[in-house]
Amino acid sequence: MTDMRRRRTILWLALGVPAGLLVLLTILWKWDWVIPLVDARASAAIGRNVTIAHLHVRPGRVTTIVADNLRIADPENVAPSTPFVHVSHLKLQLNVVDYLFHQRIVIPFIDLDHPTVSIMSTAPGKNNYTLRFPASSTASTPAPVIGQIAIEDGQVHAVMTPLKANFNLAVATKAASGVVAQHAQPDEIEVDINGTYAGQPIDGTLIGGDVLSLRNSAQPYPIDLHLANGATHVSLVGTVDDPVSFKGANFRLVFAGDNMANLYPLTGIPIPATPRYQVAGQLAYVDHRIRFQDFAGTVGNSDLSGTITEAPGNRRPDVTMDLHSQRVDLADLGGFLGTTPGGAHETGATPAQRAQVAAAEAKSPNLLPTTPINIPKLRAADIHLNYRAEHIEGRSMPLDQLIVAMDVVNGAIDLHPITFTVGDGKISGDVALTPVSDDLVHAKADVHFNHVDVSTLMAATHVFHGAGSISGRAELDSVGNSIASWAADGNGGLSLSMSGGDLSAVLVDLSGLEFGNALISALGIPRDTNVRCFIGDFGLNHGIVDTRALLLDTGQAIVRGSGTIDLRDQRIDYRISAKPKHFSIGSLPAPIDITGTLKDPGIAPAVAPLAERGAAAVALGILAAPLAILPTIQLGVNDPHQCADLVREVQAQARSGNPGAKLGAATASPSGSGSQKANSDNGATGAFQVTGRGDAAVRQLNREELERIK
Repeated sequence: MTDMRRRRTILWLALGVPAGLLVLLTILWKWDWVIPLVDARASAAIGRNVTIAHLHVRPGRVTTIVADNLRIADPENVAPSTPFVHVSHLKLQLNVVDYLFHQRIVIPFIDLDHPTVSIMSTAPGKNNYTLRFPASSTASTPAPVIGQIAIEDGQVHAVMTPLKANFNLAVATKAASGVVAQHAQPDEIEVDINGTYAGQPIDGTLIGGDVLSLRNSAQPYPIDLHLANGATHVSLVGTVDDPVSFKGANFRLVFAGDNMANLYPLTGIPIPATPRYQVAGQLAYVDHRIRFQDFAGTVGNSDLSGTITEAPGNRRPDVTMDLHSQRVDLADLGGFLGTTPGGAHETGATPAQRAQVAAAEAKSPNLLPTTPINIPKLRAADIHLNYRAEHIEGRSMPLDQLIVAMDVVNGAIDLHPITFTVGDGKISGDVALTPVSDDLVHAKADVHFNHVDVSTLMAATHVFHGAGSISGRAELDSVGNSIASWAADGNGGLSLSMSGGDLSAVLVDLSGLEFGNALISALGIPRDTNVRCFIGDFGLNHGIVDTRALLLDTGQAIVRGSGTIDLRDQRIDYRISAKPKHFSIGSLPAPIDITGTLKDPGIAPAVAPLAERGAAAVALGILAAPLAILPTIQLGVNDPHQCADLVREVQAQARSGNPGAKLGAATASPSGSGSQKANSDNGATGAFQVTGRGDAAVRQLNREELERIK
């Protein structure tokens, strides 16, 4: 009995002491004792210092864990006054049975009470939100299964210096409504944004489906986004199967704003300045490319439609644009040339905006655009553009269509070609702009004028009429960073010729200068005169335009031009003179001097010749009043009709790729014999050959002119 009693005592002690210790441990246990272990394991898992103030555990088949004042520190290279992440209370439920028997982490519920996140980026690649996991933690492990996430009063503060951004996000989950409820989801997440982005105010709301449905590719994820960044407004409504890879996207996207250039911070695609715009279309993901397709809208006074695709994931986005306009106002494309797009005529502009634009344009002394090319921005994306405008609008616009094929690769722009159609003819050019540094671009242009319809040019004036065609070629080779700087340092030339037409006048306001009609009146050329031919040949040498030949052969007179245009300071020093072909009375044909700037030229009779003729008239008037009319009587000049030879010469220069070269002696010959001398002189130099058929053509033109005069 004593042995039995002893054995019972030992058994009770063996069972009771551990049980008592367990009960005592349960009564006295504090889960905070395991916090150092939890902190160490969590810190090692994410490579950041993780701390918990208090830990509460309620064991069970589904164990509830609550962590108070959870903090995740910033990396060593960024040290703001607040931690990277702080959560007042983190509550999660863990299915212990699933983990013990199936080695699967199942978390039915996560609740984040007042989580705050502080995001900071001080330079590219230097931020506090990139997590660098230890190598041991990158082993492949099954992802946890999460049932529901609730966020209460979440706050995110982002300061991103490279993006000029400083904004706050208010994040919370709630019962689904609106677009999300339409897709049979019980909960939704709402994110309100407020602050600045790209130096502009930003404000908007994003409503998305249940956070956990992001992982469910079988159920489309709904998104309803409305955002305003400065004057830019974006609306995105629809669904996406996989938000991370953007697969299965089906959205209605609307862009609207004052300037498409402001889309660069939002899209990463550099776009020149534009006037007010609004476009809407479908956003999709097809063949591994994001597509903004079947969009349509307006840009200023022009319509715009087409498709834009982008290949994501590249170091530099690759963008393809197929665009089309039924009607386009070239003023809306001013941003592509460095001028103010739209200008004072932009549709929808307020009187104050029109006055502001007009004042800015009047203040600038330059006619040629001086806006520099932003080379680093051009290198932000590779762009391939095909654009076609069926009709070009404008009261004084003689152009019909615009066709552009352009590639921008690593900052280099290649237009191949850009084409304007004019009647049955066209102006077509290949332009290459190649960066040679971050500030300078090598510009090379080769432009052809092929049978440009004169009747279309004249119809644009709404005053003059005519027929015929103009042909020629222009070349430019220069280094700079704007149209003005390329012109100021450029080399090349321009050759134009016209024949075979009946033109009422050619010196008209086609180039935007406002002195064409005044010049016609000053030269005494009637508006109903015929123009038999026009020759213009100019050389460009380091920004100086030199006149090789300028000849206008009308039914009333032969008009010649001489002088230079200095594109370095955009000033003109030019003289135009007219010699009547037959007897006329009442004309004082002094040469006309054109001086001043390209933007504000001045026109006045040449002082010395006019003074001489005026003094002669006064002297004769004193002696005998009837004789005072003699200085105004012109007996006419021999009309050599040099156009036949000149047209062939200019066309030969254009074909040889050397526009602007010195013309042959035929330009100065007063007769057919002069043409034969030009043939002899140029035969020695190899510059130009005048054939016998040229002389025959001259003689034929003389006979025709004599008959017409009779």
